[in-house]
Parts: sequence; C-alpha cells; structure tokens
Amino acid sequence: MAQQILTPGEMATADRLAAETGPFGGPALMANAGAAVAAEVLKRYPAAPAVHVLCGPGNNGGDGYVVARLLAEAGMRVAVWVAARPKRGTDAFAAARRCPLEPRPLKAFEPEPGSLVVDAVFGAGLARPLSAAIREAIGKCRGLPVVAIDLPSGVSGLTGQVLGGAFSAELTVTFARLKPGHLLEPGRTFCGELFLADIGIGDSVIAATGANCFRNGPALWLDRLPRLAADTHKYRRGHVAVFSGGPSATGAARLSAMAAARAGAGAVTMLSPADALAANAAHLTSIILREAGSLEDVADFFAERKPAALVFGPGLATKAKVARFAVDMLAQLAHAPCTIVFDASALTAFARDPGPLFAAAHRERAPGIVLTPHDGEFARLFPDLATEPSKLERARAAARRANAIVLCKGPDSVIAAPDGRAAINGNGTPLLATAGSGDVLSGLIAGLAAQGMPPFEAACAAAWVHAEAAHEFGFGLIAEDLPLAAATVLRRLHHGISGQER
Repeated sequence: MAQQILTPGEMATADRLAAETGPFGGPALMANAGAAVAAEVLKRYPAAPAVHVLCGPGNNGGDGYVVARLLAEAGMRVAVWVAARPKRGTDAFAAARRCPLEPRPLKAFEPEPGSLVVDAVFGAGLARPLSAAIREAIGKCRGLPVVAIDLPSGVSGLTGQVLGGAFSAELTVTFARLKPGHLLEPGRTFCGELFLADIGIGDSVIAATGANCFRNGPALWLDRLPRLAADTHKYRRGHVAVFSGGPSATGAARLSAMAAARAGAGAVTMLSPADALAANAAHLTSIILREAGSLEDVADFFAERKPAALVFGPGLATKAKVARFAVDMLAQLAHAPCTIVFDASALTAFARDPGPLFAAAHRERAPGIVLTPHDGEFARLFPDLATEPSKLERARAAARRANAIVLCKGPDSVIAAPDGRAAINGNGTPLLATAGSGDVLSGLIAGLAAQGMPPFEAACAAAWVHAEAAHEFGFGLIAEDLPLAAATVLRRLHHGISGQER
C-alpha cells in the first residue's frame, strides 16, 4: 500500500486522533517515539564517547528527554541542553520530569570532538526562523554526527526550505509517515538517511486526516502498470505519436519516441515536417515516420491511426504559432480518448498566453493533458504561483488551474492532479542533469499512458522509473542511455521484483 505523506497540520491531527482513540495516549506516543530514536542511536552509534541531546520546549523536546533517559540507562554518557523549558502540564513537561539528567542552558553547549548530537529542538511544525542561540549551536555541530528527531531543526516540514539555518543530520528518525520537508529540497539533503518508525498510530487514524499526497514508488501505481495479454497485437499495446522539430532539431523527439517504445508502446510514429523527413529517416528504424506539416495532416493521421498518446514540444520552436497549433489541435481532438504530454518548447511557447491551453483543457471530455515543466518553465507558465514556497502546493494549484497533470521536474519532482492528489519523488538523482533526459521522461509518460495507464499514474510511474534507470546506469549516463535503462527497470517491475525504493 502506498504511504501517504502528511503535512505538519495533518500530522498534528493524526497525533490528536491517535491520543483520543488509543491504544496509546499522548505520553505513550512520546515514549514510543523516544524509544525508537534511542534504539537507532544504540544500534548505529554504540561507541560514541558522549551524546548531547538538544531539547526544545515542545513535543520534539519531550521526545529528546525520553531519548536522553533511555541512553543514560543503557550506560552511555549523556548531557541534555535546553533552548527553553516545556510548559507545565504538557506531555513534554512530564517527560522532562522523568529524565534524571540535569538540563544545561543551550548557550553553554560545547560538544567535544567525536561526540554524537541528538537534535530534539524543533520538529516538522516549525514555521519561523531559528533564534541566534540555536544557529550558534548548529555551528558548533559542524563535523559531528547529528541524529535529528522528526526533522532537522530549521527545516520546514511543509516546504523543505531552511528557515535561517538548520542542522545537517546524518540520520533523521521520523514517525508514522513522512512529511513533505523530508523529500523536498533542500530538506531532503539536510535529513541525511531517513528512518520511519512505527509508534502505534494506525492506518485508520492516518486515513481520517484526509491526506492525499503520497511518496512516489511502485506501491502507488504498480497495479495499474500495463500487462500484456496473450492476444495482444502492436496497436492494442498502444500507439504513440511524437511531433518532431525542424531539420536541425530532430534529436529531442527521437529520444521521446524511443522512450515511448521502450515503455511498451506497440507502435510509435514520428510526425515530421517535410524538411525534417530526411534527417529523421536517417536515424529511425522501428519508429514509424510520417509527414505532418499541417493541422489537416495531423487530423488525417488521427482519423486513420487513432493514437492513444501524443508528445508535443521536444525540439519544436518556442514561437506563438506553435502554441496556436497546439490549441487548434486540441479542438480537433475534442472527445478523443488520448493523453497529450506537453513538454519543453511547447511550455515556453504557451508562456506568452497560457489561457487558451487551460480553457481547452477545461472543456468537457477534453483529452488528458500532462505538463512537465522544470522550475524555469513553471515560472513562465504560472508566474503568480512560482513564488509559493511549497513546491507541493504550487504544483497542486497549477494542476487545478490547468485542469492537467502537472509534473514539476527536479531532484524532488512533484506530480499533482486537478483533484488534489499528489506524489513526491524520493529517488531523484543529479545523474539526470543531462541534456535530453526530460525528452525521455515525456516519452515514458506517453508510452505508459498509451497502454491504458491513467495520466496521473503514468506520470508518477515514469518519474520513478526515469530516476531509477539513472541510478542503475550510474556515472557517465547520457540521455541516449535512458530508454534502454528504463526498459530494464520496467522489466524487473513486470517480473514482480520492485527493488528497494530510494
């Protein structure tokens, strides 16, 4: 089952509901959380000469007091440092009273070389910059291993942004479910290794929060991955059409076309302007080549071949006429059961006036649309949304406005649907920072959608497979390597071996 990602607000609701419905109340949940952290410290750092636990005034600090007590009982040398004392009557206050170690003021914190630091100052709910005293303590931890409780203090659990400074953790132990800040950059980097601990908050409690964001991975979409029936023929496997650029810009479309084929599409056709036919013909073998220089040519092709998915954008010009052509094509394809992936140059062309695209997408029975912008393209298409600090929320807002699946690319890609569903990719890699990798991603989406995968699931699956393929290939990867590497990942998934999710 796919795991939800909870915003800090949703996690607070889950904590409250869990405490109200049992079997664990608030103090027991805090004890379970502290025990989970202490167990990881004892397992991973048994030889640490000293452990410094930095506690804040809230529940995160309460977890820290539990950790300090359990580590001291296990025979470790432990010191507790406090930024502020917990309020009387709270669960954190009770945990502090049970801890036999005398807290010291954080301003006096001076860790010795080789010691371990447990960051229990603030959790995922932090929404304001850290104080100067805490930032000074962070500076003293450079070069030391840090275990963060819930989220490194200073990282926003909602956006992943750093609020004036943050601990850089070697390990982050969080509870029940991940938060957006664990996967969105730069929070993902500051977290180090993530360990998700079960502290007794049941799935029914999580479901009651209404959370509809998920960690992207096979558990989210594996049951929708296309399967081959015994009587399958090439057109039943799905037909993808890819629009080619002019004679000097054909490579991007060929990358998309090959990716669509490697994703399992039974037939892929390159729709090429007349002056690029020779360039494309010199490079294509299994990909069908067809001249399509006008809207009439495209309409004839659709009437004849009825492709299930299109890729429009890689290698095209960024001129306004490209956007007009796309809008006219959408009108021609009204009621057609297909998915259209808009990428690259098409997104920049629409930036001058995206209104007609969005209006076409909102028409009744419009084709399914997937937009795949990187940060620059997103800012051009949705300039008023680009300043929203949460990548998750700006993707959701863009999906609602465009009535499309929006895949905001990056090391922390976010996929959002108009109905509010979203997924955050956790296996991104800088290996994908190479020319043409985005064209391959578009082809993977189209190839999966052509085989009947719904657009949201197709975009999620393609994003995960795309990054997993890069991990498996490793250093030296170029875009031409990705389609075959992606086929290897898909082959493993089809054989029922999903591998370890990153």
